[in-house]
Order: sequence, then C-alpha cells, then structure tokens
Amino acid sequence: CDSSYSRNTDRTIYVGHREPPPGTEAYIPQRFPDNRIVSSKYTFWNFVPKNLFEQFRRIANFYFLIIFLVQLIIDTPTSPVTSGLPLLFVITVTAIKQGYEDWLRHKADNAMNQCPVHFIQHGKLVRKQSRKLRVGDIVMVKEDETFPCDLIFLSSSRGDGTCFVTTASLDGESSHKTYYAVQDTKAFHNEQEIDALHATIECEQPQPDLYKPLGSENLLLRGATLKNTEKIFGVAIYTGMETKMALNYQAKSQKRSAVEKSMNVFLIVYLCILISKALINTVLKYVWQSEPFRDEPWYNQKTEPERKRNLFLRAFTDFLAFMVLFNYIIPVSMYVTVEMQKFLGSYFLTWDEEMFDEDTGEGPLVNTSDLNEELGQIEYVFTDKTGTLTENNMEFVECCIEGHVYHKDTGRTQPAIPFIFQEREDLFFRALCLCHTVQVKDDDSVDGLKKNQLSRRSCIYISSSPDEVALVEGIQRYVYNYSDCCGSTQELEFELLEVLSFDSVRRRMSVIVRSSTGDIFLFCKGADSSIFPRVKEGKIDQIRSRVERNAVEGLRTLCVAYKKLTAEEYSNAQKLLQNAKLALQDREKKLAEVYEKIERDFILLGATAVEDRLQEKAADTIEALQKAGIKVWVLTGDKMETAAATCYACKLFRRNTQILELTTKKIEEQSLHDVLFDLSKTVLRHNGSLTRDTFSGLSTDMQDYGLIIDGAALSLIMKPRQDGSSGNYRELFLEICRNCSAVLCCRMAPLQKAQIVKLIKLSKEHPITLAIGDGANDVSMILEAHVGIGIIGKEGRQAARNSDYAIPKFKHLKKMLLVHGHFYYVRISELVQYFFYKNVCFIFPQFLYQFFCGFSQQTLYDTAYLTLYNISFTSLPILLYGLMEQHVSADTLKREPSLYRDVAKNALLRWRAFIYWTFLGVFDAVVFFFGAYFLFDNTIVTSNGQMFGNWTFGTLVFTVLVFTVTLKLALDTHYWTWINHFMIWGSLVFYIIFSLLWGGIIWPFLNYQRMYYVFMQMLSSGPAWLGIILLITVSLLPDVLKKVLCRQLWPTATERIQVKYFFIVKVVFCITSL
Repeated sequence: CDSSYSRNTDRTIYVGHREPPPGTEAYIPQRFPDNRIVSSKYTFWNFVPKNLFEQFRRIANFYFLIIFLVQLIIDTPTSPVTSGLPLLFVITVTAIKQGYEDWLRHKADNAMNQCPVHFIQHGKLVRKQSRKLRVGDIVMVKEDETFPCDLIFLSSSRGDGTCFVTTASLDGESSHKTYYAVQDTKAFHNEQEIDALHATIECEQPQPDLYKPLGSENLLLRGATLKNTEKIFGVAIYTGMETKMALNYQAKSQKRSAVEKSMNVFLIVYLCILISKALINTVLKYVWQSEPFRDEPWYNQKTEPERKRNLFLRAFTDFLAFMVLFNYIIPVSMYVTVEMQKFLGSYFLTWDEEMFDEDTGEGPLVNTSDLNEELGQIEYVFTDKTGTLTENNMEFVECCIEGHVYHKDTGRTQPAIPFIFQEREDLFFRALCLCHTVQVKDDDSVDGLKKNQLSRRSCIYISSSPDEVALVEGIQRYVYNYSDCCGSTQELEFELLEVLSFDSVRRRMSVIVRSSTGDIFLFCKGADSSIFPRVKEGKIDQIRSRVERNAVEGLRTLCVAYKKLTAEEYSNAQKLLQNAKLALQDREKKLAEVYEKIERDFILLGATAVEDRLQEKAADTIEALQKAGIKVWVLTGDKMETAAATCYACKLFRRNTQILELTTKKIEEQSLHDVLFDLSKTVLRHNGSLTRDTFSGLSTDMQDYGLIIDGAALSLIMKPRQDGSSGNYRELFLEICRNCSAVLCCRMAPLQKAQIVKLIKLSKEHPITLAIGDGANDVSMILEAHVGIGIIGKEGRQAARNSDYAIPKFKHLKKMLLVHGHFYYVRISELVQYFFYKNVCFIFPQFLYQFFCGFSQQTLYDTAYLTLYNISFTSLPILLYGLMEQHVSADTLKREPSLYRDVAKNALLRWRAFIYWTFLGVFDAVVFFFGAYFLFDNTIVTSNGQMFGNWTFGTLVFTVLVFTVTLKLALDTHYWTWINHFMIWGSLVFYIIFSLLWGGIIWPFLNYQRMYYVFMQMLSSGPAWLGIILLITVSLLPDVLKKVLCRQLWPTATERIQVKYFFIVKVVFCITSL
C-alpha cells in the first residue's frame, strides 16, 4: 500500500519504547493517548452551561424560560416569581439528579484510572497507576486481574504459551476462553528476558472491531479478566479511549414511551389553546377600547408618549401579557411529578419479593425508569430460546456412533460390535475428548486431601459453551476422561497443533492433533447442516435419521467427523493458516477461505444429543401473555426441529395449531413469491379480514396458525428486489404474521433478531414491542425493541446491562407485565389527565374574568396562590395516587390476564378520554366562576357590614377550585391507605392554614399586602360557606353521574371484575361476622 494509506490505517509500536538503530529508516515518533477512561459527561467547569443547554432543549422548559423573560421585560399582570420559581425548582432538581449521576461516573472513572498496574522497566517490575500507561509499555498481569489496556499476548507462565480469559464485560460470556502467545515470544518467562526483547509491531489504527490485530487469539482486551493462569506478559498497543472496550461503548438510543408522546401532543394542543385565548383577549381588548372614554377614562389618562406609541407594538405587548396571564394552563410541575412518579415507582418493582429468585440470589433490576408505563402497553414479545425459555443447563443424553445408540443410563443398545466399529467408536470418543475449548482446573484441597483422592473426578471443566462441558462430562460415563488432552484409560497423549475456532457462520469447529504414534488427525464437530455436506463416507442416512428424531424431541444435536492428514497435507494447511492469521487486511475473510479448504472430505463418525430443560413455569407465562392479547415470537439460532419441539413444550404451539413453514427448503421447491401467496391464502381463507390482534388465539372454535421462518428465508424477504422494491414481500409477510397466533424464527443471527423486531416495530400499526434474552447475542434486539429485558442468566450480564429492566427468570415476566405494567400505566395515565384537568379548572376562570374587568389583564388570584397551586396545594395527592393506586388487586390481575387488554393501545390517553377531561375542567371552571359571580351579585356583606371585594371573589373561586380537584381525585381513588388519607385531607388542611397565615399576619418583607384579612373575612360569611359547599357538589355531580351510568350500561371488563370481587368480599364479611 502507499505511504498515505499506511499513515492513515497502520501504526508502528516499538516494544518497550526501544527505538530502531540509527540509519535503518526514518524514525518519526508517534503520539498516543494515555490510558485514562472517561465515561463522565460533565467537568467542574462545563457542568452549569452544558446542563442548562441540555435542559432548555426540552420544549416545555424553553417555553417557561421565554414566559419568565417576558415577565421581566414588559409590564405583565403577574410577578416573574410565579413563573421563575417553579422553573427554578424544576431546573435545580434535574441538575442535582444529573450532577449526582455524573459524579458517580467520575468516581468510577477515578477508581479505574488509579488502580495499580505492574510494568517492566530496566528489567524490573514497577508499579504505577493505570492512567499513566503508554503504548509500548510491557505489562505483567496476574491471575484474577483485569487487563488495564489492549495487550498483545507475549508470554505466559504456562509452558504451552496459553492463558485463559473471561470476557463477560465485553461480550457477556462468562465462560473461559483460551488465548495463545505470539510464537516468537512465548519462550520468554521472566522480566529480564522480556526486557531484552527488541521488536516492533505493525497493526491497524484503533477500530471498534474486537478481533482485528494479529488475530483474536493474540489480543487481550481491556476489561477481560485473566483466569486459571499465574501470570502473563503483554505489550500495550491501544490505551485509554482508543481501547476496543472504549470504542465499543454504545450509547443507548433515547427510548420514549407512548405516554410521553401523548403528553407532548396534549402539550401542543394546550399551547394552541393558550395562544387562542391570548389572541381573543387581545382583539376584544381593542374592540372594548375603541370608544374613547373606555380607552382613556378620566381617572387613568394616558401620557403623551403612550398616545404616540405604535398600535401594533402595543397590541403585541398586550398579547404577550395575556400569554403570561394564561400560561399556567401548561403545568411545568407536571414534568417534575411524572419524573418523581417514575423514579419512586420503579422501587416497587425491585422490592417485589415474588420476583426474587432464591437459587441465584437475584432480584429484578431497573436500569431506566422512563419506560415503566410501557410495560402495560406491550403487544409483541420477542424471546430468545436457550437460557430464556430453557435453563441453559445442558445434560448429555445420548450419542449415535455408526448407527449404534448409547443412552446416558443404559449404555450401548446393540451388543454386537465388529472390529471396524470399535475403531470408529474409539475415534468418536477421542474426537469429543479433543475437539472443544474446555479448560481443566484442579480442585482445591478438601480437609487436607486432594479431591482426586476422594473421587474419580479430580478437576473442574470450564468452557465457552455449556454444551461442550456436558459432552466432556458425558463421555466420562464410557471410556475417556479428559485431562489436558490426555486419555486416562490407555494413556494416549495428543499434541494440539491447530484450532479452527467456532463461528456462527460456519457453525462448526475443528482441531488438528498429533498422537503419540505420530498420526495427524483433524477432528470436526458442528451443526448437521454444516457437517453433512462435507462428508464423503460414513453411515450418513442412519445418523441423519437419529439427528432428526432427537431434534423433534427438543434435544440439541451435534455431528462429529474426522479425517487423517499426511505430513504434507498438514504442512500446507499450517502455511495457509499462518498467512491468513498474519494478514492485516480482510483477515476474517481469508481465514474463512482457508477453513473452507481444510474442512472437507470428512468421514462421519456419529452425533450427540444434549438436553436443555424448559424453565419453570415458562409455559404458564406464555399462556398468560397470550390470554392478555400479547403475541409471542421466539427468535433463536437453533435448528428448526429443536426450536419447534421447545415451542410445543412451552405451549406456544398447541395440538390444534396448523404449522406454516417459510423456510429455505420450501423456497427451493417453490419461488418465494409463490410460497408467500400460498401462505397468505391459507390464513386469510379461514380468518378473512379479521386479524389475530382482535383475539387471543387460544379459542378452539377457530383455526390456530403457527409460522416457522428461518434466517435464510428472512434475508430473501428483506432483500430489495431487482426493481428496487422490497415493500411488497415485507407487507405480505407481515400480513401472514398478523394472522398467526405464534411465530418461530430459527437459525437467526443476532442482527437478524434486531431486524425482525424493527420490522414489526415500524409496521403500519406501530405496535409496542418487548425483547427478552439472556446472552450477548440478544443485545441487538434488546436495544432495538421499545422495552428491552435481560435475563440474569448463565451467559454473563451483557444482556442485563444493556436492557431497560432485568429479571432472574422468564416466569417473572408475567407479573412484570400483567401486574406492575398494568398498574404503572393506569397510574400515570390518570396523573397526566388529572394534571391537565386541574390546570384547565385553574386558568379558565381567569379567562372568563377578563370579560368582567375590561380585558385589563387583572389577575383573579393572588400571586402566592398562582405560585403554589401546582407546587404545594395539589401536587402531593396526585403523586401518591400515581405511586399507590390499585383499581383492582394484584392477585386479580394475575388470575385475569384479559384485564390487560382494557388498557392496551394507550386506551386511557386516547383523544376521547382527553376531550372528556378537558370539557370536565371547562365545566367545573364555569361553575366556579359564575357560581361565585351570582353569589356576589347579591352584594354579600360580612357581619360588620363590609362588602366582598375583588380579592375575596378570587379567593372564593380558588377555595372551591382546590377542594373540588382534590375531592375529584379522592372519588377516583380505589385503594385507600392511611397515607392517602393523610395526603388528601392534609393538603386541604395545609391550604386553609396557609391562607390563614398569609392573610392573617403582616409580613415585613412585602411592600404591600392585598390579601390581608381577606380569607378570614370570607370565612366569616355564612353565604360564602353555603356557596362553597354547593359549588363543590355541583362541580363533582356530572362526573359521578357519568361513572354510575357507564358502570351500569357499558361496564368495562375491569369494572365487572371490581363489582364481582366487591360482592365476594361482602359475602365473606357477612359470613365471618355471623
């Protein structure tokens, strides 16, 4: 490559910072970053400006900032404090929360950057902080330590130059993986030998790809942990934010719930109402003032500058003043209350003892509380199979060798064994004993005795795949005991020459070994679809039949094959592998090509079967979700037969379910177009235009359909057609899926899982999706779905860390959705609607008041009432309602999954409900204002003969307002506790006490006190008391009548259940009282 390309894509690293001797070539020192990791968002200096910028990017905050500035700039009817104080409160609370979270990130960064690291300097070990490491430093890492940066593996304390590593923090896999030192340096075992090393490393510039430089077996990544190895030496090639762990930090996309989207839409509607109110009042003001005596009365004549002022400028100023006067219709405090409700409400999920798993000692985790209510809106669940529906606890069941079957308990089924079979049997068990990534770890001593003195099993088997451990443990029941590549019965030793690692594309792995007799074997183990096409000899038909039978029973199957290599064949293979591993460009592609050349012309030995048990109550959970109207899809990488058997076991497919196949085999027989149209005709012929969204799919009166699709067929559906369109196939596929009660997607790559989720998420119905999985291969779909849930399982915590929520077992999904999700949605829906309702009640009387004060922008309420209405007088009762309300009991929701449908598709925040709450607020506001107006029209006087004035009128309206909206919430509350009583009645008492103190004391910090003695004067009047009671009753009456009529004439499923259980409780109470 040319020099410019080299500069941009390669870097040269001098091991130990030893520069090349003079005259070899031009030496240009390169600058690399230090080893500091920075995950924090702010610094001490930029926190205030950056945080304020981010907060004011929210439309609501920016709107209230503009209103506050308008109040400061022009003469407005209300004090700037009324807008500035709530806004300051919101901004301060949010800044404190975000600042605290960032402080925790700083703390974690400092702990990581200051941890001690050992590196070699002048032939000696020196300790220094991790952040001071530089590219080229030679580092020593001990067992159970984490690699401080990306290292090239130079040598190990193990004689074979290997080390064992766990990469759970990188890819989620908690199993041990084997890494190999560079061949030229693996013999250096002490500090002096390593320090004397003169070497340079040519590698690529930092890239997020985890397996680029020098091959994956040489690269030790930051964040991985050294296991079962005393120590290793490595040279730093990427440090700090250039390490692959840092480059793979993936910021989660901001997920927004359906409730939040509805809130924003309602906010825009109310903003339009606000602008309309201000515009109407501005126009009517100038119509009112069109007569001279109204525009300039004798008691308030204008000055000369005021008369010459531009009309349009005056009108615009008045428009802004009206905007300020009516701006309380948009509640800034609603956002604070919603945030607090979500944050505090999430603790109810983590405190749920029924969702705690005693086996693992784990409970549910909440990584984000922003999506709590979305748990009550799920329409599609996409679930992984292995480790999610199943336990991921593998047990060896049987093996088939040359058509002869071995069971785990009974052994060989046929007694007659010809000599050729004995040889193949021996090779089969050797293949299982050698072709794997299992590592052996000696047990610790037990009461002074080594474990090999106590039992036959003297070691622990650790592997990157639980299947491999099951196989190695399984063959112990027969002849071989694996112990560092040694046969225990016949004491045969094998030298491991090459490992052709497993990958998800090839779906197989191979090893090349040399026996003690000098024979070279290539043993291969993999999926049947990847082994059978490469076999030239063996009992293929018998073994294929057994594999298919085991797959139908839900067992995980693998095929085993081998071939014998000559010295020349091995030499050629070794050269090809070495060249491919050292390639700087397209290394993966070249390795795949070499593997393809080597892995062919096999002799088939047999197959294995491993059982993965179904998780406890997985079937009950899926059945409950289907009754709730939720569609469940299984996305797995397993073969079709195995996955289908699991789906039958967990009741996703039922006995009366007609299975439809959209697989590669079908497409080979017919074209994709014909297969899709045939399936479409089949499902639509029985169901017509009715989609499965309208029923649960559990009825026996109608035909159930289950669809099975594989990864290759999905690729064809998603692939753009020759005419440049792919929409037709996608829409046809989606139409088929809509009419199926369940869908199984098998042979799926991780990105295809995310592709499926995205396809459904962006379909025309825009359903709410949930993805659940336990492994790193499920992360892509977890991040793609509206709600991502990780299982805290055996495949590491990558899924749990990247998810929005994490649960110990799949069975806990039932309560999470049907109970917690249902409650979350009902609570926050009422909270949002109630906030808009009470603010309509609050500000509409102010609008009506302008018609009676000549549109002079006179306020109806005192400044203190304007400021504290949303902050103090009415905020705590609705917050507590949003945390504790239970319209039905949790046990009822679990027993009646169909209740979940009552709130599906954002039912409580639809336009019909929004309009009802808005008109109810308008009606109540009209009752408040005109009820008080007609009461005052009779010139009510106090006991001392004084007449009620303007502020008394406003206080009367405000008192009725506070009591009405609080009692409205009390009427909507179904679940009463002492805390509810304290908050609801306490907030009313607080309002009365505050009003008495605010108007009963002369406050020295106020320039004028227009509310002095007003509240006491109002309460001293009998008609005022009567008016308050009558107006509250009239305001609440329509809502009560509506509820009673709707319950009698059009009850919802929830209301029927409420009545049913009310009578049950009543009967039980009567019986017990007798």
